[in-house]
Amino acid sequence: MILLLVRHGETIDNVQQIMQGQTQGCLTEKGVQQAEALARQLAEEHIDAFVSSDLKRSFDTCRIIAKPHLKEIFTTALLRERDWGDFTGEYIPDLKDRTWPDNVEKIQALKQRAKDFLRLMAEKYPHQTVLAVGHGIINKAIQAVYHNKPMHEIPRMMNAEIRKLKIED
Repeated sequence: MILLLVRHGETIDNVQQIMQGQTQGCLTEKGVQQAEALARQLAEEHIDAFVSSDLKRSFDTCRIIAKPHLKEIFTTALLRERDWGDFTGEYIPDLKDRTWPDNVEKIQALKQRAKDFLRLMAEKYPHQTVLAVGHGIINKAIQAVYHNKPMHEIPRMMNAEIRKLKIED
C-alpha cells in the first residue's frame, strides 16, 4: 500500500498561533488555495481511496483534493490531532514555560493511535494508493511509527505538505 500523508491547509488558528488540538478549525483563504494546489498536482495521479481526520480543517482539505477524483472520503478519529487538554485554545507562545496539564494526550497514546491507523489502512486498503489528510502531530507520530524513530527526529510537516510512505504487507 502507498500512503500519501498530507497535513491540512493553513487555518485561522495556525495564523493566530492558537493551540487547536481536537477543535474543528477553519481553513483560511490561503489554506483553501494550498488544498487546491495539491488537488491540481495530484489530479492525474491514481489514488484509490481518500481518508481524513473527522475534524473540519482536515476534511475540508481532503474534500478539495479528492474532488477531481470523484471519490468518497472515509473519516476516522484515529487521524485526529493530539488532544492538548487544558492547553487547547491557548496562545502557543504563552505555553513555553508552563507546566503541562495531566489531560494532554500522552505520546504513548498518540503513537498507539498512529499504529492503529496504519494497521487499519493496511487492512482496509491492501495494495492500494491512499491519500490521508491529518494534522501536524498525529502525522509526525505516524511517520515515527513507520520509520521506527523517536518523534523529535521526524521533520515538522508544513500546511498542505505531502509525504509518501510505502506500507509493506
